[in-house]
Amino acid sequence: MAARSDAAEGFTHEELAALQLERLRATLRHAYAHVPFYRESFDKAGVRPEDCRSLADLARFPFTTKADLRDNYPFGMFAVPESDVRRIHASSGTTGQPTVVGYTERDLDMWADVVARSIRAAGGRPGQKVHVAYGYGLFTGGLGVHYGAERLGCTVVPASGGMTARQVRLIQDFRPEIIMVTPSYMLTLLDEFERQGIDPRTTSLRTGIFGAEPWTEEMRREIEERFAIDAVDIYGLSEVIGPGVAQECVETKDGLHIWEDHFYPEVVDPVTDEVLAGGEHGELVFTSLTKEAMPVIRYRTRDLTRLLPGTARPPFRRMEKVTGRCDDMIILRGVNLFPAQIEEILLRTPGVAPHFQLRLTREGRMDALTVRAESRRDACAADRTAAAEAVVRAVKDGIGVSVGVEIVDPETLERSVGKIRRMVDERPK
Repeated sequence: MAARSDAAEGFTHEELAALQLERLRATLRHAYAHVPFYRESFDKAGVRPEDCRSLADLARFPFTTKADLRDNYPFGMFAVPESDVRRIHASSGTTGQPTVVGYTERDLDMWADVVARSIRAAGGRPGQKVHVAYGYGLFTGGLGVHYGAERLGCTVVPASGGMTARQVRLIQDFRPEIIMVTPSYMLTLLDEFERQGIDPRTTSLRTGIFGAEPWTEEMRREIEERFAIDAVDIYGLSEVIGPGVAQECVETKDGLHIWEDHFYPEVVDPVTDEVLAGGEHGELVFTSLTKEAMPVIRYRTRDLTRLLPGTARPPFRRMEKVTGRCDDMIILRGVNLFPAQIEEILLRTPGVAPHFQLRLTREGRMDALTVRAESRRDACAADRTAAAEAVVRAVKDGIGVSVGVEIVDPETLERSVGKIRRMVDERPK
């Protein structure tokens, strides 16, 4: 089915705000009436759905956290009978009880629409082939982008994750124009192309749509230069819908336009919970506006960003590229540090490949951080030594803390077909 015409992109700000308020009030009523958690949460906070008379009134309502979803495992957050749920997704549960999300038929239809809108904003068009290398299954990535690509009218190659050498063969044989995958796995594919002696710049790929983990502008440049493609960001999280909450537009590559007719954003101070003005950095919070099976009210994503005016899609605000999370922050000897800061330094250091891992240990009473990064294949021993020294200096000068650096052989560090494990905490519990 071809993508439907998207009237929302032509809205004025006033028209969009009126639609948001109408949908927000309906969502609050739906959640209060059908989800015991929200009824108890609203009552405890002393608010009811009818108290929301303007978009600003949303700030009076309580937050929802991942812990709340886990506490209501498996189906306690559903707002419809289980018989009306057409699909269930869930997180891996590697850090605790899995979070479960459900979708009605209308939810799945809306999800396909916003992903189709995202792929089109990234430069995709009907008739193109899309190589999907996100994992399929309970993870929302694979199936989420699959149905969105079909909704746009694209041909989908459902490669899923893993079997990297086979993925390279499929890209060579099927000649897709678009690839959708995590940025870290795209780097793994890059290594495999080069291992097979294939110049990545000669492939059919023209657009890479990358999500499911933070990535930096330096990584964008690395991928674009070595693959000769446009690399753009897609944002989503299963608790809100999955991929397709926001999309970077290929015309500008200046942050992700949020599809605000379906997902209402706020940015709050992660310490005080105060709603911040546009342009201020803080924690991203989302309220769903059109979900039936599992509406979420003021869900705390833990992602750090800021909201900016729209550019390529003027009605919709942009969120700046997410490069860190509240729970990713390392406090090392009183200095706040994010993995993305290390990535930026590594990507501009000659002789170092963009594969790294951070090891936290304890030396006496003090925490210590070691950066383990792979060398590029053509780097000699002297290059590795110089690179390690350069990274130590850059971290000290740019972040203000001393770290250890190990430059290891290529393809030494753990690879992942999904989200890469950047942090290894080896400190005593």
